[in-house]
Parts: sequence; C-alpha cells; structure tokens
Amino acid sequence: MGLHVHPDARALIFDLDGTLSNSLPVHVATWNKVGEQYGFKFDPQIVHEMTGRPTIEFAKHIVEKYNLSANPEELVKLKQRNFWNSAQLLEPVLEIISIVKEYHGKLPMAVGTGASRKSAEVQLGELQIAHYFDAIVSADDVTKHKPNPDTFLKCAELMGVEPEKCQVFEDGDLGIAAAKKAGMMVTDVRPHIKYGEWIHL
Repeated sequence: MGLHVHPDARALIFDLDGTLSNSLPVHVATWNKVGEQYGFKFDPQIVHEMTGRPTIEFAKHIVEKYNLSANPEELVKLKQRNFWNSAQLLEPVLEIISIVKEYHGKLPMAVGTGASRKSAEVQLGELQIAHYFDAIVSADDVTKHKPNPDTFLKCAELMGVEPEKCQVFEDGDLGIAAAKKAGMMVTDVRPHIKYGEWIHL
C-alpha cells in the first residue's frame, strides 16, 4: 500500500526534516563540519535516534558523547550557520510533496517540526513549498518537544481541527510517538521513500 490520505482526515500535518525535505544528508554533513573544528567524527546514527528533537538537544548529546569541553550553544550556532549556508543542497521528498500539492486547497495543512523557526523557513523557502501550509509549528513555538504531543496539538489548534481528525506524516520514531500521544492518525513515511545518499561539504 502506498502513501495515502485517510478518508476520515480533516487536516494534514507534515514533519519537515526527512518527510518534506530530504535534509538528513545535509544535517550529517554540517555536523561533520562542526566535528572538524571540535575534533570529533559525527555518528549518523544520532540523527536517526534523535530526529524530531531541537538542535540544542543534539548539541548537548554530542558534547556528552564525545566528552567535549565545548559549549552546546556554540555548537548550535556553528551547525545552524553551516546548514543555512548549505540550503541549496536540500532536495524535496517528492512522494510527500505530491500529497501536499494534491490536497492544497482541499484540506488545511500544517508543518510540525523540531527545527527552529528560521531553519523551517529556510527549508520551506528553498524548496518553494511554504505557500502550501496554513501553519508552521517549530521548536521555538512549544516548550515540550517530540515525543511530547505539543507540536502536533498546536498545529491542530492553529488549523481549528480536532486532533483525532488530523493525519500526521512522519519519518521519526519520536514524532510518530508524539502523533500517537496526540490521538492523531499517523503515517510512517519511511517505507515509501527513497532517500538521497550521504554527502560531504
């Protein structure tokens, strides 16, 4: 069975990184650039384990994992700067964006992401898809992040649709857990997507 919108869905919510945007190779490459400066080799498995969490959570994990003396906030600044400067390398996830285009104007749609507001806007702008969405909820807009349901519940609130009538498209375990806690229909997009290869900056 391919990707489809549930017949009971009255609103759609999309994760960003790895769902709308094939950004994971760029995230790994930019973390490796940070590692070149701070003396560590980034383990891509961290991305898979922590997808959906804010960048500061990644940075704190990296400081602990690699026993760095660095300030996590400084890692975040460097990482985000590298990522924004590499936005032209981002690719759309066409399987998901085809759904977005098909249901534009038919159902309200939102983006619920663990990325910062600026990172979300940079990616959506680069991919030229920002105009399809009625709301964007970023890491800056909630205090409890995935796997807590707050991101998706805020999306539902902004769209004016009951949570149980929202369908979430997600690629991360934490996001899938968040959608289930929110009482929403959830689609794991990973079995249906061919992601790009790892890249080097």
